[in-house]
Amino acid sequence: MDNLITDMVRSFGLPPLKRAAGVVTRLLPIPQPLLLVGPGASARLGEAIGEFGHRKVLIVTDAVIAKLGLMQPLTAALAAGGTRFVVFDGITPDAPIPEVEQGIALFKRKKCDAIVAFGGGSVMDAAKAIGLATANDMHPRELVGYFKGWHGPAPIYAVPTTSGTGSEVTVAAVISDPEHAAKLVIADTRIVPDMAALDPTLMTGLPPAITAATGMDALTHAVEAYIGGWSTPYSDRMALAAVRMIYRHLPIAWRDGNDLEAREKMALAAAFAGLAFTRANVGNVHAIAHQLGGRYHTPHGLANAIMLPPVLRFCAPDAGAKLAALAVHAGVGEDGQPEGVLVRKFLKSVETMNAALGIPRHLDALREADIPDLARAACWEADTNYPVPRRMTQRDCEKILRAVLPSKAAPKRAVRTPGGRTTKPAGKRRKRLP
Repeated sequence: MDNLITDMVRSFGLPPLKRAAGVVTRLLPIPQPLLLVGPGASARLGEAIGEFGHRKVLIVTDAVIAKLGLMQPLTAALAAGGTRFVVFDGITPDAPIPEVEQGIALFKRKKCDAIVAFGGGSVMDAAKAIGLATANDMHPRELVGYFKGWHGPAPIYAVPTTSGTGSEVTVAAVISDPEHAAKLVIADTRIVPDMAALDPTLMTGLPPAITAATGMDALTHAVEAYIGGWSTPYSDRMALAAVRMIYRHLPIAWRDGNDLEAREKMALAAAFAGLAFTRANVGNVHAIAHQLGGRYHTPHGLANAIMLPPVLRFCAPDAGAKLAALAVHAGVGEDGQPEGVLVRKFLKSVETMNAALGIPRHLDALREADIPDLARAACWEADTNYPVPRRMTQRDCEKILRAVLPSKAAPKRAVRTPGGRTTKPAGKRRKRLP
């Protein structure tokens, strides 16, 4: 009976609801944070916060950042301005609910009245959840969905240390529920940070693998916002700018992590992509990636990067014009070329970018036995949340997931003999026809 109801909702109820939601997103006022950009931006944010007269600020971060001392310019500025603060460095990847609960308890116990999120996407999302939960005296699970709380959070400030999620400018907070191996999304315009510092000096130490995954995460945000059904002239402008910047600067930041210009451009690109998708939403890539993160704890940026090529191939029949435009803006195609040519060039460029950055084509953790459940959950998330250019069926999603299954065996290689001849690997002999 439950499956029948689900099928009926998917078949009849969602398209009208999505069209209505699309109208609402175009009209809904979404605040934008004041961005401080450039080397030393985190210290300037600390100075600004000091002028607001907060009683005590909760700084939400992770243990690695705390150990590296990256917060020192911010905390020194807070102290110089007479602003007291307490550090909560207990956030780990995916922002599990028990850690968010610890942050909520500390915020209340220390009588804080503002929050600074200092870290990657998980830290910023955890800070948003802490702020909204404390303002409404609600458990994070009760806030999952859209506009579940009556009250907005205390002021939230953000200092991203990666260039990927764009959480410093978005209405969403993604946390994880370890008990049910699931990722949960809280969406509310009031959790957009008031101010954010995009400081490239905080990102120079990122390893190439994290630079690659977070950069492709930002690219996914921009692409899905652009090809989806809720895009607006504003979101398109932000998305196209982000794509152009990522294609130009991500390879440089990956090769030379100390290139401050590339780091700053990538920080801006991630923010632009965040502004695009906070208005236009995301799509099938995220619907699948959230399931992989919930089931296997696959880092979100990596999951997006792996799933982007096969999902774009699936969406291409219904998103050709938009994909062609992306090819031109990314600099991999020329205006005036046939649409089909441009689409193929853009799809190829995404695969080439992944390969150049060391992103694997397959997800080692993925198991064939899990695919039906993963696909079912991904289809439901996409159907009920995202304005995708092409709707996935269960069968479609399973096929997409199977495209990234790990290879069962390494391909056989040709063998060079001592005499210099190359022989092909032995295989089954074909019978000669008479």
